[in-house]
Amino acid sequence: MRVKIISDSTCDLSPALLERYDIAVTPLCVIKDGKDCVIFTCGIMLEHCLEAVQLLAEQGIELVVNQYDDYVVPNTAVEAVSQYEYGEMFARYANEYDAVVQITIGANFSCCYQNACAAAQEYENVFVVDSENLSTGQGLLVVAAAKLAEQGLSGAEIAERVRALAPKVEASFLIECLDYMRKGGRCSAVAALGANLLHLKPCIEVRNGKMAVCKKYRGSFEKCIRQYVKERLDGREDIAPELAFITHAAADANVVAAAKEEAAQYGSFETVEETQAGCTVSCHCGPNTLGILFVRK
Repeated sequence: MRVKIISDSTCDLSPALLERYDIAVTPLCVIKDGKDCVIFTCGIMLEHCLEAVQLLAEQGIELVVNQYDDYVVPNTAVEAVSQYEYGEMFARYANEYDAVVQITIGANFSCCYQNACAAAQEYENVFVVDSENLSTGQGLLVVAAAKLAEQGLSGAEIAERVRALAPKVEASFLIECLDYMRKGGRCSAVAALGANLLHLKPCIEVRNGKMAVCKKYRGSFEKCIRQYVKERLDGREDIAPELAFITHAAADANVVAAAKEEAAQYGSFETVEETQAGCTVSCHCGPNTLGILFVRK
């Protein structure tokens, strides 16, 4: 049984992991002031972005290209993969493989899931799974699906198991400041100013497929990161040990190192993968956002 695993680019998996598990990617675009943007720092899509810039330039189409420090501005949004784009991806693999499993960003974050389901209606061997998550919270499910495919399970069996696993993913991020959420219209100027004045670092968590603030830390970002990772892991026996992700948006190297140290001290993971956050987390939260993501037993 040959099953192709496909994920939206919001999974934030590294190129090495995508290659290791032969995972195909459907890209999401970033829209700024009504124009398509290519984000050079959105990790796994860099090579494809560069190719797109070149091809479109040859056709006389100008793209706006932004860097990490200036792309989070008002009127910025992440555009969903269209039904047509999913259809093209399914057409590419549905005949070549016995089955296709498409794992999308959570349905509460985007209409990708609905678009993928609509496109999949034309195929009997395409199965669409709502990850109920984003970033490497989604990525954890994608890797799990790829491992099941390696074991020879059918597309239907993989989809069923991944759907059962989705509620067990624990995804959270610590944000250094609320400036980028304010610029994107996702929090008030008063809330951002108050948090900055009090040196508060909000922690956002995915709960029941939706993002919510679960706690606020106070102090330097590195100090807060250490406390955040410790509280997420210390003394817990309900965490699956196979894999965890430390995912960040251009976080300082010292901050990333601090997160790894705490994960090593308080967690018992066989593997901890560091990945760069893509456009979904980065556009909403800005640089120096970091999370630790894993699966509960």
